[in-house]
Amino acid sequence: MAERADFRGAPRSFKRRAIRWLLLGVGGLSVAVGIVGIFVPLLPSFEFFLLAAVCFGRSSPAAYRWLTTNRVFGKRFSDYKDQRGATIATKLVTVSMLWAGMGASVALLQPPFWLDALLAAVAIGVTWHVLSLKTIRG
Repeated sequence: MAERADFRGAPRSFKRRAIRWLLLGVGGLSVAVGIVGIFVPLLPSFEFFLLAAVCFGRSSPAAYRWLTTNRVFGKRFSDYKDQRGATIATKLVTVSMLWAGMGASVALLQPPFWLDALLAAVAIGVTWHVLSLKTIRG
C-alpha cells in the first residue's frame, strides 16, 4: 500500500520552506494575473496585487518591497495602505469598468434572475466602497 504524503513527520524547517515556496508561487501567479488584468477590462488587477502582497509579506520581504514600491503600481499600494484614498479618475474608471463588466456579463451570459440579483448586489457594494474612499489629488 502506498503511503500518503503529508507533513506530519517532516522536520519543522522543511514545513516552513514548503509553505514559503507555496506562498511565493501563489504571490507570483497573482502578480501575473494582476498584470493581465491591467489590459483585460473584465479581469480585476488590484485585488490580485493585494493577494500577492499578503503572500509576499509572509514569505519574502524582498518580493514584498519590490511589489509595494514598484513604479507602476506601488503608489496605489501606499495610497490604499495608508488609507489616503483614490483619485477621482481612479474612482470613475473603476466604477465605469465595474458596471460595464456587469452589464456585459448579464447581456451576454443571460444568467438566471438570482444570479442577476447577486451580480447587482456585488456591483452596488463595490461601487459604495470605491465611492466612500477618500478622494485625493492625482
